[in-house]
Amino acid sequence: MSLAAKSAGMRAVDQTRLEANVRLNPALKIALGQFMTPTRIAQFMACLFSERNGASRLLDAGAGVGSLTDAFIKRWGSRDVCVSAYEIDPTMISYLRETLGGYGDCSFKIIERDFIQDAVYRIKLGNMERFTHAILNPPYKKINSDSQHRALLRAAGLETVNLYTAFLGLTIELMAEGGEIVAIIPRSFCNGLYYKPFREWLLEKSAVEHIHLFHSRTSAFNDDEVLQENVIIKLARGRKQGSVTITTSSDPSFSDLEANEYPFSEIVHDDDEQKFIHVPMDPTHGGISGVPLATRSLDEIGLEVSTGPVVDFRLKEFLRERPESGAAPLLYPTHFANGSLEWPRQSKKPNAIVNNAETKKWLYPNGSYTVVRRFSSKEERRRIVAHVVDPGVFKATAIGFENHLNVFHSRKRGIDKDIAHGLSVFLNSTAVDDYFRRFSGHTQVNATDLRILRYPELKELETLGQWAQKQDHLTQELIDRRVETLNGRRE
Repeated sequence: MSLAAKSAGMRAVDQTRLEANVRLNPALKIALGQFMTPTRIAQFMACLFSERNGASRLLDAGAGVGSLTDAFIKRWGSRDVCVSAYEIDPTMISYLRETLGGYGDCSFKIIERDFIQDAVYRIKLGNMERFTHAILNPPYKKINSDSQHRALLRAAGLETVNLYTAFLGLTIELMAEGGEIVAIIPRSFCNGLYYKPFREWLLEKSAVEHIHLFHSRTSAFNDDEVLQENVIIKLARGRKQGSVTITTSSDPSFSDLEANEYPFSEIVHDDDEQKFIHVPMDPTHGGISGVPLATRSLDEIGLEVSTGPVVDFRLKEFLRERPESGAAPLLYPTHFANGSLEWPRQSKKPNAIVNNAETKKWLYPNGSYTVVRRFSSKEERRRIVAHVVDPGVFKATAIGFENHLNVFHSRKRGIDKDIAHGLSVFLNSTAVDDYFRRFSGHTQVNATDLRILRYPELKELETLGQWAQKQDHLTQELIDRRVETLNGRRE
């Protein structure tokens, strides 16, 4: 195919995608979890496959208008290609038929059935058409625990909580040995307790060969205002796991594409029971430890981290706008700004909670604590933002921590003041933030995420905290330099 013909084909598919996007009912789009793949991303995905050797049986689950299959055929040719394209939305099907019908020597079938249901039936009956290639942008939507989809997936042995992992998991099962899959999916499967069964399924049945990461969360599907961070992943069914290629780019133009090779031990750590999938972005930083000084678990240094126990809407009758007699301070993320605690604060949030028999179990004794906000905005440079709670600010004997804060404590009591400050400095270091981004692609920082990190020895935290309290102003540069200095001295 000539360059001019390819260019014309690209414009045609782009126009088809835009027309379909306009025509698609917004409510149905949300219900189906549909986000159509931009052409440049589809082309990049198609280029990740190995050279074709013989006939190809291509699966496109959730095909939409056919952008991904179109990119595959344009890259590898239509001869000896048999396409199975699943799509259930009538608006998409008409465009899909038009896209695939443009290739005279390509055999294709459009399957107007629910992919999960159809795939599970095939797996259970042993009536599986094994595919050599699969390219997909699966729908993204949570699966209810009591839904038919959840029951079907369990019948196939796959426990998962979202449509995109369901589609990818079933696709892996439908592949022939050595069959290759390229998918663009949210990065949320890389960590978190709910996705652990899926990660085990993926790692047991396939080899991870390539992961591409966009620097911006919004760049992959900017037409659809998708804020979930996405990755492009290449898997090979039953192939021996080797090193992994990690590529990065700022946006779908891929103009600043960078590629690095990493041993698999840096992608999934051997001693990690959770099987978190790390995506390192800089070969000069990291390794398995990833963070300076980080050798100990929280349990080993006698500390704990928990989600703030006060869920305000459940205790609404006990909340107070201003401090009053018989009430405990109630801390929200809004009380922490620019590295300091501002309480009470004039805002939409209450500042206190009545301390009585009904609320007492949700409160902590007044003391020194380190807190980390559970959510950061997309504009913030750091995901992990830590602060210290100074007990001298309050006259009360108890403190309430709202549910949008993570709290470091010792058996639900305060911790040593120096250690609280040292822990805050450590967590606010660039090294920790970079390491966290290797396995977390969303803005939420859960207590579980903080538990799996490694921490300095208590003595190191104490020394760091003593130093921090002597500084007039803690800048990011000062924090990073001090953490690196302590690490060098320890070695």
